[in-house]
Amino acid sequence: MTAAVVTGLGVVSPNGLGAEGFWTATLKGHSGIAEISRFDTTGSAARLAGEVTDFDPAEHLSNRLLPQTDPSTRFALAAADWALADAGADLAELADYDMGVVTSNAFGGFEFTHREFAKLWTRGPKHVSVYESFAWFYAVNTGQISIKHKLRGPSKALVAEQAGGLDALGHARRAIRDGARLVVTGGMDSALEPWGWAAQVSGGRVSPHGYLPFDRSASGHVPGEGGALLVLEEAASARRRGVTRVYGEIAGHASTFDPPPGSSRPPALRRAIELALTDAGVASDDVDVVLADGAGVAELDRQEAAALRDVFGERAVPVTVPKALTGRLMSGGGPLDVVAALLCLRDGVIPPTAATHDVPDDYGIDLVLGSPRYARLSTALVLARGKWGFNAAAVVRAGDR
Repeated sequence: MTAAVVTGLGVVSPNGLGAEGFWTATLKGHSGIAEISRFDTTGSAARLAGEVTDFDPAEHLSNRLLPQTDPSTRFALAAADWALADAGADLAELADYDMGVVTSNAFGGFEFTHREFAKLWTRGPKHVSVYESFAWFYAVNTGQISIKHKLRGPSKALVAEQAGGLDALGHARRAIRDGARLVVTGGMDSALEPWGWAAQVSGGRVSPHGYLPFDRSASGHVPGEGGALLVLEEAASARRRGVTRVYGEIAGHASTFDPPPGSSRPPALRRAIELALTDAGVASDDVDVVLADGAGVAELDRQEAAALRDVFGERAVPVTVPKALTGRLMSGGGPLDVVAALLCLRDGVIPPTAATHDVPDDYGIDLVLGSPRYARLSTALVLARGKWGFNAAAVVRAGDR
């Protein structure tokens, strides 16, 4: 069966720009979480977030694109550039209809559209940017990347909250199997402005104290912004164009949806894991590390721990939550975890789950804590869960050593 391999990585993260910058910070335990600096949070129930503070859009986007893009789209365009450059892709060598874009976005252009709403209310409709017609839209990142790089093949935009980024990778893998040669894929989000912040805090899962996934004291998560875009290619096509370094393969993917509240049926995360492993053709014993969703909400953490125990056995596989250093990035979180998984496999090291110290014994998971753990790694499982019942799982296999 056609293999979809990862040949390029592009990262915009609260704790580092670029894949290597993010990875170095992650292994060193450098956090991108701090008090919000962009607006006054006085009176807010929470003040901590993973902000991207070292990204100057004028350094990465043309003067033509700057006035028509939201921060999430600016991040996406830069990450796509970096991923394509990392892949060494000369797009002129490939037919435009053989290349596509599949991205996920959970918020749309929150900051852009709320700025334009303020103009509408205070100055009138003539002052609203014409770009508001698309800059707010969930599909805008796919569209802008497609236009800039002339990628006219199979393209999609998905919305599934935190699970959406993994689903984007799954759809891109399907496009590769259906004949596409190259797909830019992943997720990117940003909603760290007053309205976006209010929307997130009102959801009831944002912690005022910090993000402690699987900790006894877990009280919610910390929101963040950013994400990752990857270049997926058909393996034989990549070899023909001379690719000498492959990060790994997206070997399996599955998504499920939880039953409604009050149902007697169990959560569907375990089913997503089992389907992804089957899709990849691997057994549970083959998985060397799990990059967990790590909601930071006691009930959800307990559910995820139970799913891992049911599939792998008690404390049978190392588990980590790198996003404890960045916050939950919505659609960007899953792809960023896939980048972390690929680099775990490449370097034979599992980063610890920052800040978590006290994991309840009955969770029965081997959560990596304190310092990086070195091991021989070849297969990773990445999990993501979105509010209202979305579950996604991806199996990642190592590439060239």
